[in-house]
Amino acid sequence: MTRVLFVCLGNICRSPLAEGIARHHASLAWDADQWVFDSAGTADYHSGEPPNPSSVRIARQRGIDISGQRARQVVAADLRRFDVLVAMDRSNLSGLQRLDTAADGQLVLFRSFDEVAASPDVPDPWGHGMDAFAEVYDILDRTMPRLLAYARGVARQT
Repeated sequence: MTRVLFVCLGNICRSPLAEGIARHHASLAWDADQWVFDSAGTADYHSGEPPNPSSVRIARQRGIDISGQRARQVVAADLRRFDVLVAMDRSNLSGLQRLDTAADGQLVLFRSFDEVAASPDVPDPWGHGMDAFAEVYDILDRTMPRLLAYARGVARQT
């Protein structure tokens, strides 16, 4: 099993999209039963809430349903449960590092796998229009295969 946790600030925009896109890619390229995906936020602002309606809409337009997900806050136990924790931006990465400074090897920045990254951060679309959500979707979708290949390699080493 390969276990991957996607992390953004509130767990309603970027990380739920990443979780849904990861499930989709895993079902196309690998045996989906060999993967566990989840998402969480470094803050608890939206715990228990569904993803942002714009995230749900852009995913649905691309054939992915994320409407059943619910936001939660990342906890220290996640560092033991997941092979790789994927931060959407540098601030989220810092939040994960504060949970456990010894976990650096399993903490990665999503866009470090993006071959055309103009920034190290996946932009936060919250409060912006559908174009911002579409941009985030495109970043996550094009980069996901490289991230999943990396995660699979990490899981095999453990």
